Parts: sequence; structure tokens; C-alpha cells
Amino acid sequence: MSLPSRVGLLAFLGSAALLAGAYYFQYFRGLPPCEMCWWQRYPHMVAIAAGLLSVAALGHPKVALWFALVAITALFVTSGIGFFHAGVEYHWWQGPQACTGGVPRGLSVEQLKKFLLGAKMIRCDEPAWKMWGISMAGWNGLLSGGLALLLSAQVATHIRTKS
Repeated sequence: MSLPSRVGLLAFLGSAALLAGAYYFQYFRGLPPCEMCWWQRYPHMVAIAAGLLSVAALGHPKVALWFALVAITALFVTSGIGFFHAGVEYHWWQGPQACTGGVPRGLSVEQLKKFLLGAKMIRCDEPAWKMWGISMAGWNGLLSGGLALLLSAQVATHIRTKS
């Protein structure tokens, strides 16, 4: 297997593991994701797809490299979102308005009352789970970023030796 395909495979496995962990916490531990948690999942989905395409392009190393680079970029993106989200959780900066909830416009007083009493707010600025003082968003930032750096170093070495 060529190095670009191996890099794609590692990006696929890393993102799949992190996304599986998120789904585990959601469906087996009862911790629904907030808006920013969802934002972190989408780049993992891109990394999974690009990683698989990199492996599928086994006989075409240049195509595999392109997909591997897409997967690495997606890992950097989810890492950045994870670090930003962790900063919101630790109250280092404000999060987006979507994380504090919104009320639909045009409701009658009775509809508004019903909406407010039935609303379940999932806040972005309160970590649902921590390990060693690091939230899930923080772990996503660290693990995704670390994997992206490791894979980037492998690709850079590969490109230098090919030149």
C-alpha cells in the first residue's frame, strides 16, 4: 500500500474512532450533542470519506495523495472547532448565539409558554463530560490535531523524498 493510501487509512480510522466515541456518548451515555458538537462531527465525516477514497485509489498514488490531503485538512478543521468549543466551555471567550438557544418568532403567548416549558436546552458552554479536566471538545481538538500533524509530517517526508 502506498504511503498516501496508508495516510488515508489512518485518517479514516482516527476519525471513525472519534466519531464512534461521540455516538457512544450520545446514544449509550445519554449525552446529546450541542450545536458546536455537531459542527465537529461534519469534518470527521469528510475525513472518513476522503480516507476511504484514498485507500480505494490504491493504484493511483497521486489521486490517493489528494484524498489524503483532504482528510488531513478535515482533521485540522475539526481540531480547530474542538479547541474553539473547549474555549467556550472554559469561558475563555463567547460562543455563537446558536449555543444559547433561540425562540421561534411569531408565537402567541400560549405557544411561547408551551415552547419554553418544553424546551430542552443543550448548552455549548457547559461540558457534558470531562476526563482529566479536559472536555470531549478538548479531546477532539487534541486527538484530531495530533493525528493531523502526524499525518502531515508523513506526507511532507514522502513529498521531500519524491522530489
